[in-house]
Amino acid sequence: MSNDGYRSVFRPRLFNGRVILITGAGSGIGRCCAHELAALGASVALLGRDAAKLAVVADELIGTGAAVSTHPADIRDPASVQAAISAVLERHGRIDGLVNNAGGQFPKPAEMISPGGWDAVIATNLTGGFLMAREVYLRWMKDHGGAIVNMLADIWNGMPGMAHSGAARAGMMNFTESIACEWAAAGVRVNAVAPGWIASSGLDTYDDSLKAQLRHLQTVVPMRRFGTASEVSAAIVFLLSEAAAFITGSCIRIDGGVPNARHTWPARPQHQSGATSEFDGFHLASRPRVLDE
Repeated sequence: MSNDGYRSVFRPRLFNGRVILITGAGSGIGRCCAHELAALGASVALLGRDAAKLAVVADELIGTGAAVSTHPADIRDPASVQAAISAVLERHGRIDGLVNNAGGQFPKPAEMISPGGWDAVIATNLTGGFLMAREVYLRWMKDHGGAIVNMLADIWNGMPGMAHSGAARAGMMNFTESIACEWAAAGVRVNAVAPGWIASSGLDTYDDSLKAQLRHLQTVVPMRRFGTASEVSAAIVFLLSEAAAFITGSCIRIDGGVPNARHTWPARPQHQSGATSEFDGFHLASRPRVLDE
């Protein structure tokens, strides 16, 4: 782990003068994305349910000289979302980009998911994203344009073991395509990213049986490894940037080719290591312990 600062592949000052709101910014991909955008000159508004986690990330960013604000909120609650957007606009005066990153789920076979558990995951992974996008659009982007990036997952061909999350994320893809059309006249672009298995600290929170499965999973990835949060962040930054000015209603998969894997063609050890070496530009990133046990 280096302390030299975020090593982005994008040009310096790319987001100077722009304000980007990031949900789920207290950890994982959201934290990483906040650091990259701040390193590129953006003012970042950090939103999440845990005020303490947001404060830690804010301190990290303030230490680099970044302009940052924190906004504890529950994206599942319309009133909380409205209050948070009001606070962001009062603090920064604009919202040029929204990273709809917040989400959460738990592994469980469909027959064992309770109605309450189902509703909780749908609310977090679908309804919350809708509430955030709608409020940002109505309060700022409808009159000024902007870019929204929604968070999906590796939902292609189903999501056995997490049917609630798969259904919610698939719904978010359709929502992305729908509002990309509806809001294009306002100069608003709406896209999505779909990470596969990403090496983040959240992997260490799973139980021992699932940890063993996680260690095996990288052997079935065609690129034979987990992705990094930096690789997801780079896709998000691209979609927020001027380089994606003619891209809307699209999704970038960041999954090492997992949806393309077939039983007739098992993943094979790499003989050209440079072709699949990981990109990790986040100077504060740490590898999950579970992958090295």
